[in-house]
Amino acid sequence: MALLDRVRACDPPELANYLPFRVDADDVGLVTPAFADRLEEFSDVFRVSANAVALAPALRGFEARCGAVAGVLEELARRGHIPGWRDEAYPVGRSFAEPPLFLMERAAVPLFGVRAYGVHVNGIVAGTKAKMWIARRSLTRPMAPGKLDQLVAGGQPAGLGVKQNLVKESAEEANIGPGLAARAVPVGTISYLTERPEGLRNDVLFNYDLVVLRDFRPVNRDGEIEAFYLWPIDEVAAVVEQSEAFKFNCALVVIDFLIRHGHIEADHPDYEPIVRGLHR
Repeated sequence: MALLDRVRACDPPELANYLPFRVDADDVGLVTPAFADRLEEFSDVFRVSANAVALAPALRGFEARCGAVAGVLEELARRGHIPGWRDEAYPVGRSFAEPPLFLMERAAVPLFGVRAYGVHVNGIVAGTKAKMWIARRSLTRPMAPGKLDQLVAGGQPAGLGVKQNLVKESAEEANIGPGLAARAVPVGTISYLTERPEGLRNDVLFNYDLVVLRDFRPVNRDGEIEAFYLWPIDEVAAVVEQSEAFKFNCALVVIDFLIRHGHIEADHPDYEPIVRGLHR
């Protein structure tokens, strides 16, 4: 195995096998023909053709779209076609900076291939031999149970700024107070478009580094984390390189950290494809 394997695991699928999902004239996602067939029944909300799936033109405005789409998704979930319902609204739009066109239940986002966002925090104990806090996801989580994760990580719901979400997730996942959470430093993004069991993941992750003191001990409060480990950076790098123990996108966040802090240098034979693969 190699670090590049973790990046290639997030390669995009053959996009010709998908139909564009459109709102007005904007392509905001990608839908499989099989899922399009399920949507065809709801012709007052979704217009399905051989070339695209689109919201019905009569659905104008944020509120109308939210209500109409929610009704369809709730019915599909009742039939068992949208597993892992989260009761968490995600924005659907042209970009993160623009107001959303409508909101969508988080569990349905990969089925529509719309852009989703998240925040990931690397917890670091600085020193001559730096260490990183690693979380193990609870075995009861519907997605990637038992996989390794960042100290703090979570999806970006509607209605919260990125820093607000970071503070919220830090408190829930690691019992980090708002003062310490606010010291997290934004260090960039990674992005990918890849096919997963839950659907098409079209994600941008906002990454942060947070330096904590040696006596810091995280405590999970929301039941989503099984355990925490404090590992030397070299050990973290070895686990990412030699195994699939990390959740697929969390491995990318670790690799991004290793590059930014010089643990993967430009002479590495896969340096250029790794860096390119973190920003698609």
